[in-house]
Amino acid sequence: MKLTVSHKILDKDREELLDGLRAYNRQFFSNSQWHEVGIYRHDSEGKMTGGLMATKRGPWLCIDYLWVSESSRGSGLGSELMQAAEQEALTLGCLHVQVDTMSFQALPFYQKLGYALKMSLPDFPERGMQRHYLTKEDLAD
Repeated sequence: MKLTVSHKILDKDREELLDGLRAYNRQFFSNSQWHEVGIYRHDSEGKMTGGLMATKRGPWLCIDYLWVSESSRGSGLGSELMQAAEQEALTLGCLHVQVDTMSFQALPFYQKLGYALKMSLPDFPERGMQRHYLTKEDLAD
């Protein structure tokens, strides 16, 4: 048996690997209740000015992406999107929210919203930068 190294992951290889991983993981937990959540704001012309995409995973809502257009930054839209996500998390039965951000992005923003820094990964994605992981727990309290 020979290892193959590829710098382009083919869809069939991705699916085969993920199918195997999912089959193994099902022994320990069910992902049948996992699903995506999207929250968006559009202007009067239908152009997106900001949005948030997340994944519900058990009692956690994991914020995958948050973006606010340059023209809408400082308007409170980011906070509004996060508050809507937290409300949706409660509606879905989540107890916690998780988010990650890069050092050049929004660490103070998330901390201002009550998110606690759990870990920072140095030199990611490049030397001198950091990736920060934050949580907000016990949403129901």
